[in-house]
Amino acid sequence: MIDMRKIHFKYTALASILVALMVIYSCNKSINIAPAGSLSPAVLANKAGVDGLLIGAYSMLDGYAANVGYTSWETSMDNWVYGGVAADDAFKGSNTTDQPNIPPIANHSLTSANEFMDEKWGFCFNAVQRANDAIREIPLVTDGSVTPAYAQEVIAEARFLRAVFHIDLAKMWRNVPYIGEGITYANANLNVPNGPIWDSIELDLTAAMAVLPKTQSQIGRANYYAAEAFLAKAYMFDHQYAKALPLLTDIIANGTNSAGVKFKLGPFEDNFDATKRNNAESVFCVQMTVGDGSSGNNSNPGAILNYAAGTYTGCCGFYQPSYSLGNAYKVDAAGLPLLGTTGGTPNYNLVLLHNDHGLVSTDPFTPAPDALDPRLDWTVGRRGIPYLDWGLCGGEAWSRGDIVPYNPIKNVFWHKDQAATSEVAEGWAGSQGNAINYNLIRLADVILWRAECEVEANTLDAAQADVNLIRDRMASHPEYWVHTYVDNTDPSKGFTAVPAANYHISVYPAGAFTTKGQDGARDAVYMERQLELAMEGHRFFDLQRWDGIYGGPKPAGYMAGLENAFIKAETTWPPQNGGHAVTNPVLNGHTFTQGTNELYPIPIGQIDISGGPLKQNPGY
Repeated sequence: MIDMRKIHFKYTALASILVALMVIYSCNKSINIAPAGSLSPAVLANKAGVDGLLIGAYSMLDGYAANVGYTSWETSMDNWVYGGVAADDAFKGSNTTDQPNIPPIANHSLTSANEFMDEKWGFCFNAVQRANDAIREIPLVTDGSVTPAYAQEVIAEARFLRAVFHIDLAKMWRNVPYIGEGITYANANLNVPNGPIWDSIELDLTAAMAVLPKTQSQIGRANYYAAEAFLAKAYMFDHQYAKALPLLTDIIANGTNSAGVKFKLGPFEDNFDATKRNNAESVFCVQMTVGDGSSGNNSNPGAILNYAAGTYTGCCGFYQPSYSLGNAYKVDAAGLPLLGTTGGTPNYNLVLLHNDHGLVSTDPFTPAPDALDPRLDWTVGRRGIPYLDWGLCGGEAWSRGDIVPYNPIKNVFWHKDQAATSEVAEGWAGSQGNAINYNLIRLADVILWRAECEVEANTLDAAQADVNLIRDRMASHPEYWVHTYVDNTDPSKGFTAVPAANYHISVYPAGAFTTKGQDGARDAVYMERQLELAMEGHRFFDLQRWDGIYGGPKPAGYMAGLENAFIKAETTWPPQNGGHAVTNPVLNGHTFTQGTNELYPIPIGQIDISGGPLKQNPGY
C-alpha cells in the first residue's frame, strides 16, 4: 500500500488506480469541459470509486493537481503570495524578473488578466467540483458496497471540503458563486447569485458537524472539531462573533484531532517541524509526504520557491520577511508589544531594527541587542542567529536579491532530518519538497479568534486571558526559545541553554485590557495574531476582515491605512551600515487603493466565459 495523496488513507490497488486516472468532470483551466480519458460515473459507482473521488478531493488541499496545468505556488492553500506578500508580512524576494506576475500582487497594481488570478480561481473551483463529484456519486452506487452510514460520512466530508475551498474563494474575491452538487460551474453564473457566500459555507459546515465523528481511523480526515473550527472561521469572516464564540470555547475545552489527541499548545516550533506533524496544536492541516512514489508532488509543493540560498540550495529566495515584520517583534521594557501608531505609522516601525542590509558575508556584524519577542527567530531568519541546525543565518547574503536581509524559516526542514523529510519536487527543485504539514487552522488561531469575539462582546478580561494563553507559551517556557549552538562551526553538536538574542516576553498584567478600552484591547488582539501567525498566509485576509468596508470592527480604510504606512516605511528607510538607502523596486511609487485592493480582481477570462452574469469586483 502506498501512502498516496497525503491523507494517510490506505487504498486497494483499484482505488489507487482511480486516483491516478481521474481528473473527473470539468477539471481543466476553463473549468467547463470534461477532459479526455476521465472515468464515467457508472464505472465509479462502487465503494472503491467513491473512496477514490473523495481522496481526489482531499488531494487538492496541497494546491497541486496533476495533469491540469496549474503551478503549485499560484494555487497553494498556504496563500503565501496572496496572504503574505500582498500584506506587510513579506516581500516577493528573489530577483526583479523571476515570477513577474507576483510584483503587481505585492504592490496592488494587478489587473484581472494576471495569470495568478486565473490559476487560483480555476484550481479552487476544480477542487469544489471534486468534492461535488463524490456527493453526486453516492446515489449511483447500487451494488451494496456503500452502507447508508458510510454514504452519510462521505457526503459530510465532501461538504466539509467544499466549504474549505469556498472559504479560499470568498477570502480572495468575495463576489463568487457557490457551487453545490446540484449544479456545475458551467451553469452556475446563470443560476447562482454572486456575492457574499458565507451563509452557504456555514450551512455546509453545520451539516458536516452533524455527521462527522470526533475521531477518525485516518489522521488526515476531517472530524467534528475540524468542521466546528472552519464554521467558526466562516463566522469570523461573516462578523457573527456571538455565533463563533461558543464553537471556539467548545474546541478549546473539548477538542481533539482526528486521532483523539486533545488540543493543547506545545513548543511553538513544533508546528513547523516535519517530524512533529499532526501534533496536539493541529486542528486541521494539509498532509505533506515525501518518499511516497509521487516524485515530490505530495510534498509541500506551494512552498518550493521559499528557501534561503545559504542552506542546501541556491534557489529560490522568495517570500522574504519584511523589515516591518522584523520590527514588529520589538518589545517594551515590560516585554509587551509596541502597540499604537504615530502619525499613522505603527510605533514598532518608528526605528528600524538593526540588520545587515548592505553588508557582505565577510563584513563583521553583531545582531540587534534590542529586547525581542522570542517568536521572531522561529519566524524570521536573521544574520548571526541559529537557523534551525543549518548554521548561523547569513542574513542578506542568503537572500537572492539585495532588498532585504531576512529569510523565511517556517517552511524549512531541519538538516538532521533532510533525508527523511525532503526530496526533489516537480522534477527540478532539489530537496525543496518537504513533509512539513501546513496548518490550515491551529489551536493558536482558535484561541485568538475567541479573544476577538470576547473583545466584540466587551468582555475584555476574558480576551486578555486568551491573549495571555498565547503569550505564556513563550513567557513560561524559555526552553522553547532559540538558543546558541554549542559549536557555531558544527551545529550538529546541538544547542546550549543560552538564548540566541535578548528575548523578553511577558503576559499582560491584570486589568490591562480594561484600561486600554475596547478599541485598545482590539488592537492588542490583532497584534498578537500578527506576531503568532506571521508568514503563514493569513495577514492580508485578517486585515481585510477587520476593515469596516466589509463589516469589520475597524473603520473603513483601516486596511488601506496600514498597507500604505507599510509601503511608505519600506521605501523610505535610511541607509544601513554606512551603505545605500533601502529601496524596494517592487513597492516604490505604489499605493493601496481603498475600496478596491481589499479584494482581488476576478479573472477576466472567467467573466468572458460567463457571458455577463459574473461581475468584476469594484475598481478593476
